[in-house]
Amino acid sequence: MKGWWGRILRIDLTTGKVRVQEYSPNIAQQFIGGRGLAIKILWDEVKGVDPLSPENKLIFAAGPFNGLPTPSGGKMVVAAKSPLTGGYGDGNLGTMATVHLRKAGYDALVVEGKAKKPVYIYIEDDNVSILSAEGLWGRGTFETERKLREIHGKNVGILSIGPAGENLVRYAVVMSQEGRAAGRPGMGAVMGSKNLKAVVIRGTKDIPVADKEELKRLSQEAYQAILNSPGYPFWKRQGTMAAVEWTNENYALPTRNFQDGQFEFARSIDGYTLEGMKVKQRGCPYCNMPCGNVVLDVEGLESELDYENVALLGSNLGIGKLNEVAALNRIADDMGMDTISLGVSIGFVMEAVERGLLKEGPTFGDFKGAKQLALDIAYRRGELGNFAAEGVMRMAQKLGDDSFAMHVKGLEVSGYNSYIYPAMALAYGTSSIGAHHKEAWVIAWEIGTAPIEGEQAKKVEYKITYSPEKPAKVIELQRLRGGLFEMLTACRLPWVEVGLSLDYYPRLLEAITGVKYTWDDLYKAADRVYALIRAYWVREFNGKWDRTMDYPPKRWFIDGLKSGPYKGQHLDREKYDALLSEYYRLRGWDERGIPKKETLKELGLEFVIPELEKVTELH
Repeated sequence: MKGWWGRILRIDLTTGKVRVQEYSPNIAQQFIGGRGLAIKILWDEVKGVDPLSPENKLIFAAGPFNGLPTPSGGKMVVAAKSPLTGGYGDGNLGTMATVHLRKAGYDALVVEGKAKKPVYIYIEDDNVSILSAEGLWGRGTFETERKLREIHGKNVGILSIGPAGENLVRYAVVMSQEGRAAGRPGMGAVMGSKNLKAVVIRGTKDIPVADKEELKRLSQEAYQAILNSPGYPFWKRQGTMAAVEWTNENYALPTRNFQDGQFEFARSIDGYTLEGMKVKQRGCPYCNMPCGNVVLDVEGLESELDYENVALLGSNLGIGKLNEVAALNRIADDMGMDTISLGVSIGFVMEAVERGLLKEGPTFGDFKGAKQLALDIAYRRGELGNFAAEGVMRMAQKLGDDSFAMHVKGLEVSGYNSYIYPAMALAYGTSSIGAHHKEAWVIAWEIGTAPIEGEQAKKVEYKITYSPEKPAKVIELQRLRGGLFEMLTACRLPWVEVGLSLDYYPRLLEAITGVKYTWDDLYKAADRVYALIRAYWVREFNGKWDRTMDYPPKRWFIDGLKSGPYKGQHLDREKYDALLSEYYRLRGWDERGIPKKETLKELGLEFVIPELEKVTELH
């Protein structure tokens, strides 16, 4: 094969056994890499296990774009069965680890079992060691990475967990490069459950490529197109932080646990405020449009910000000072916690205190209280810290009130408040990992289709539409964002933010692999991955599955925005149901949201049918 090694490195921490598995060109071409390879491994090998048991498998998966000079192709997918949701869990991050994993001669690393004592893995091409990490256990991710670089040199890729992963916080993440995180649904907790503190990789091999000259030509052309984009200068200034102003203007900024869509202090935490505070920028490997804007926080320490962590740790907590938000973000990164789930979990606690459901805890706007709770969560200290470490779904179950629990399938909602955005609510409802925006950031299109002229009343009426084009648009974006980019594995931002033509991607893929993919081929591969992920959820839930699993949070149906021209507006449950039915129809899934037999056969997933028929009836 060209472009793929066809090799997976497997490490069993229980036995210490290390082996290399070869996989077929057919698997490579059908599932491409990244998320595709990860879900195939999980489907085949991780069945009905406790996510925090040694039987779960932690997968670090690369794609054909990785380790090569492709536009923003420095991403890696980290996947496992999720301890937060009980279903499929993954996330991607930009890291030199993906470059070195590929240059070491592997397309993926699969870790299983559990070490008796804390360890880290060191991979140098074909030489693989399992080494003691007892001196690193308990340390934050920043110090862990610095110490490992002192030992192994600067030219390595490092993935690590912090105290949150060690203490099995259900939304602990895997960290790299002091600000890059992967695996919102608890991939860091899975890593911690295996007593695995870090993975260090050094690779020196040349990746086999079908057409080096064409790859070089196309890459140079794409990089230049990015630099020449009219939107590039503004992107360099603010990156994703421009979304603070935009969501606030459109009543979509999460405010005080998603009670409202506008924040009175939005100007104090937006991209313009960031511009005045910024001290440096960081980017992922092979990226020429870095999004990592670093500021000094209220304690004078560096913190790398983007929109999601500012929205959920800022306006969502009623905190309107960017240097305080930055401190919460730094703590999350150093402790190895997902900033989104952390912000939503603390926001839930704050509202529970406000409602009298909890006797003690921070309230909205309380930075010191939020900071203390964040640290208590990471170490599972005290009753409240241990409680909030479980995530919003479990907290709501314990309190007996899920009316203000902002999650889907157990994963906390990211930074787009969707009282008046049915398509974005559908994107959250049907995301393959729970309430995440990365697979179908449809809200920009949804806002763009609303008229900018006319009276506010007409705008309200038009904006909250439930037309069949909305499910179709969600699927289109899922095929690209959650399919193509997650399989390659590459960053979406050159396309989304500065308009890099999508046509570069199949051409680059052909130059790398020698395989000519049409857009129909790529869409089918994306649909195959989505259907297999959905089948995995259904199997792991033992067939106890219905369409309510794809509903957004109750709050968006029963409450309304608290201020502005859209005051009182919220989603209509029956009309949302109609959107969901249309989504299922277009995907070839039944009214429960389970892929039909015919669909599975069309996608080459016949092997799924007998497994699913053990737990439910297929239509």
